[in-house]
Amino acid sequence: MASSGAPTMKPQAAPGTRVAIVASSWHTEVMDGLLAGAQRALAEAAAETTGMEVSVFRAPGSFELPLLARAAAERFDTVVALGVVIRGGTPHFDYVCRAATDGLAKVAAETGTPVGFGLLTCDDDEQARNRAGLPGSREDKGHEAASAALAALAALTEIRTA
Repeated sequence: MASSGAPTMKPQAAPGTRVAIVASSWHTEVMDGLLAGAQRALAEAAAETTGMEVSVFRAPGSFELPLLARAAAERFDTVVALGVVIRGGTPHFDYVCRAATDGLAKVAAETGTPVGFGLLTCDDDEQARNRAGLPGSREDKGHEAASAALAALAALTEIRTA
């Protein structure tokens, strides 16, 4: 797991920021951890501002994340996409990971709306749990994805008003 060299980001948001979290429904334990981490990051940011709105939408799976992210990008200031795909014995893993990753990047590029990338692509359940922000996890990718989404929104706002 590559956690060395990661930036330290303090979640920040402007007053009135509208955030959509789109979260997969597969792998409940891992998804619960990712969602809790994202909500914690957004709560930390909301503590320093007023009027942040956070809405959570559930996708059937990670493959559907780009579709929901695209719809959310049209109505919200930023999107946090959360999902997990665990490698199995077929190429399904590769297809779902590629489609979800490329789709989320396309949503951000085409809409100009920041998309926090919280899609875990793991070899096994243990690796996923270690990244999900659960008790005993080494990483909290849900928190990181939400923090990154807010940081990207702040940078984008700075660029647009320069």
